[in-house]
Amino acid sequence: MDEFAPSEADNRRAAAARLNFLTLDPVSSQDVRPPILASWQRSRRWNLSADRITLPYVADPELDLPLTRSARPVLERLHENLDGQPISVILTDRTGLVLQRLTADTKLAQHLDRVFLAPGFSYAEQFAGTNGIGTALEGGGPMHVFGHEHYAEDLEELACAGVPIKHPVTGKTIGAIDLTCWRKDAGSLLMALAKTTAESIRRALLDDSSARELRLLRAYLQSSRRLGDMVIAVDDDLLLMNAKAGQALDAVDQRAVLGHAAEMMTRGAPEAIVTELPTGSRVRITCRPVVPGGRGGAGIVQVSPHASATGSGPATSGHRPPPRPALPGLVGHTAPWLGSSRDVDNACRAGQWVVLTGERGVGKVALARAAHRQNSQAGRFHVVDAARLGDGYAGELEAELEDDALQALVIRHAEALDQDRAQATVEALYDVVERRPAEPPWIVLTLTCDATDPPDLGELLTIFPLTIEVPPLRHHIEDIRELVPHFLDRLSHGELTCGPDTMQQLMRSAWPGNTAELGQILRQIVVRRRRAGVITPADLPARLQAISRRSLSQLEALERDAIIRSLIANEGHKGRAAKSLGMSRATIYRKIHDYGIQPPPV
Repeated sequence: MDEFAPSEADNRRAAAARLNFLTLDPVSSQDVRPPILASWQRSRRWNLSADRITLPYVADPELDLPLTRSARPVLERLHENLDGQPISVILTDRTGLVLQRLTADTKLAQHLDRVFLAPGFSYAEQFAGTNGIGTALEGGGPMHVFGHEHYAEDLEELACAGVPIKHPVTGKTIGAIDLTCWRKDAGSLLMALAKTTAESIRRALLDDSSARELRLLRAYLQSSRRLGDMVIAVDDDLLLMNAKAGQALDAVDQRAVLGHAAEMMTRGAPEAIVTELPTGSRVRITCRPVVPGGRGGAGIVQVSPHASATGSGPATSGHRPPPRPALPGLVGHTAPWLGSSRDVDNACRAGQWVVLTGERGVGKVALARAAHRQNSQAGRFHVVDAARLGDGYAGELEAELEDDALQALVIRHAEALDQDRAQATVEALYDVVERRPAEPPWIVLTLTCDATDPPDLGELLTIFPLTIEVPPLRHHIEDIRELVPHFLDRLSHGELTCGPDTMQQLMRSAWPGNTAELGQILRQIVVRRRRAGVITPADLPARLQAISRRSLSQLEALERDAIIRSLIANEGHKGRAAKSLGMSRATIYRKIHDYGIQPPPV
């Protein structure tokens, strides 16, 4: 059935097989093609709903890409040739995000809108289940899906033929072409036409990329020979780096340089910038587009060491000053976290008073404490909590500032200060500067930016010349891989570890309470569940075994937790879990999807 349309009998067999699959009954290999059955199984593992389709949406997808530029004339010619035919021509990127849709038939276009097969929506298999686009990208080859072979019943009236588009130089998949029509209109030439279209786009890409990459290679070789600095050539699917850049820039610095370069080329900015990289070295970055007048895309990046204003002389080309060591007691190596750590460290070294802002639990006090330990291990460090002390706040603040042994003070939860206490803080800080003008203590003010009604702190903030934002955990989620063993080592003395499935589940959470919430969850597991061995997903609180797309009511949260407990008790078997809860199988499938529950493997 690879090159011809199925009969109605084939479609009825697929419908029966799909129903058996969804109700956990046996499925015969004669009733459904192996690639379709494999895709259904993946869709089940992703806990997708079979009775509705819910897709992520990107409001303004990037359309100025080599793929879209090369594909545009090919698709427009095909659309003209299909004029009046109920066939939609669809182009996606490599993730399944729909970039372009050309549909001549009004009724088909309206139906595609209802199932969100439109620009900005992702038809990746992990979101849409079995379909021509996502399943072709998942399998890496041509794929057609007819009628009831789709996992989501919203798509059962359609037939689609998808073909991945490979980059002609790198061979990487960069997108997909899909032809979609009504199931009843599917013909034997649908897949052949999709394959021909994909090949035409590949040839157009080759014509464009050959000339473009040849210009980039020539510019890179000329720059490497002429310049004594670090040289990087970048394009959409190509990265060239000379030996000096490879030796002088580690992985974190390379990402930072490429991020600056991408922003500069997107803005079309010709001027150089001087910046400090995550490891502490200061560099000068210039970018030169290869295509004159181009914005983004191919370009040459030149990186040279830059002496700071207080340095004794120019840095030696190709060598970086030794980076500052990681702040003591802290873990994490992602760029957002390292950037905040570096900025707080620099402020502490300079004695510059600073405001640390961020959501609750991001680690503002921990950053200040670690920077103080880094730069003045013998000095006294103290925290005054404006939210906890109430009327006793002013007295404790004055007592601490009168102690000449104090070298660093954090005024925590400044958002809790009313106008009178804020003014008292201003007067106390001016007093300590007058009394200790040569060596005042380092003062840090923390503000929780999710405070619902922050007061007007008036003059207080003007005393602090610098504000540093500490990122929420969801913005440096990869650091969970280091945070979890760090917390567990302190809580269980190395006797408890985190399994890979559990780690993956922890990284899927939004963590509204940030790092503090993560530490609290692990502490609860150690106290209540497990003090040695390996943490499994079943050890996690119920709310971490579900990734909800919305806030739940109290009743919904109770229902979610009951489903999770039943799935654990029934070893992940949804049919038995549904029976124990008095639900139908269809209901439990829908609620598992709605609540984002990650059931244990059967």
